[in-house]
Amino acid sequence: MKICFYSPYFPNSFGGGEKYLLDAALAAASNKQYQVNFAISSKEPLSRQKLVKIKKNYQEFMGQKLTGIEFINTPLGADNKKFKKLFWTKNFDVLFYLTDGSLFFSLAKKNILHIQVPFKLDKSSFMQRQKLKNWQIKTTNSEFTKSIVEPSWPVKVDFVHQPMVDAESIINKTDFSQKEKVILNVGRFFPQLHSKRQDILVKIFNKMLTKYKKEAKEWQLVLIGSVEDADYAQRVHKLAQGLPIKILHDVSRDELIGWFTRSSIYWHATGYRINDEKTPEKLEHFGITTVEAMAAGNVPIVLGKGGQVEVVGENLIDWTWLTQENCIKNTIQLIRHPDLRSNLQRLAQQQAQAFSPDKFANKLQKIIT
Repeated sequence: MKICFYSPYFPNSFGGGEKYLLDAALAAASNKQYQVNFAISSKEPLSRQKLVKIKKNYQEFMGQKLTGIEFINTPLGADNKKFKKLFWTKNFDVLFYLTDGSLFFSLAKKNILHIQVPFKLDKSSFMQRQKLKNWQIKTTNSEFTKSIVEPSWPVKVDFVHQPMVDAESIINKTDFSQKEKVILNVGRFFPQLHSKRQDILVKIFNKMLTKYKKEAKEWQLVLIGSVEDADYAQRVHKLAQGLPIKILHDVSRDELIGWFTRSSIYWHATGYRINDEKTPEKLEHFGITTVEAMAAGNVPIVLGKGGQVEVVGENLIDWTWLTQENCIKNTIQLIRHPDLRSNLQRLAQQQAQAFSPDKFANKLQKIIT
């Protein structure tokens, strides 16, 4: 069976959606019955050398070899000749498309549409309805995204296929005796859409240091993430000046895991002061880094909206926050009570295992077949 994975976000984005699609391609490639291609769109045809370089960049991003996956050119997203695009899709038994909200017709034997972003879109026109029918299977990355997409498009979502995290490997690298007084946040630096709001986290941390000098004086905030908007990143750096805050932009996968295992608390502010009804796409769609942090024994003090709610689960939901005061209060309670923090860190590791590679691969197989 010949399967092709495609997203218009490649090859310029390196985030949760990209990790999800590459994990799906790797899971499919583990089945020897599948021939797995990964389509890359470009205005100009890409040379073999360029495709190899793109694959190498994503291997560095993933921290592993993309074994069994061949990167190929596609006219999708770049070529204006509609028939050329249409007949290109006929090459595959399965086309797995992570959409940016746009739709197209495909002649693959089976078409799978994965909706990663909870866009409230009007898909009621005749042409949009026909395009949706062409995609026999619709999936989302979270129950949250499904709850937005189903009534607004409207469309029936067949599967919720949550991203995976290899929690076991992170757990095995975690030594609780090596934990430091570090509050961690991981995410790209950009102000648009579902911004990770590092600016808000810096302000919260500063408020906490001012109000709780004794308790918080030995703690440090570490912000890690690549820069997608230089002006925004510069603004965050300026806010952090003079504070015990470390900001890192160029970090390898191994270094990132090191920070996950050393830190004790994980902060997340995506969706802060966002109207859930009007702009749900600005909330966290799922939250892969939160799961990774939990696997490393970090207590998630994250904004209690969007996909983060299902990520933290029932046992940790009370530690989510909606106001800056609530975030500070929860954090100080963990700082004051190390035994409580330790217990919650163990619970976080247990919850992270709910998103295991096996569950991910089994659900993918159901979707494909």
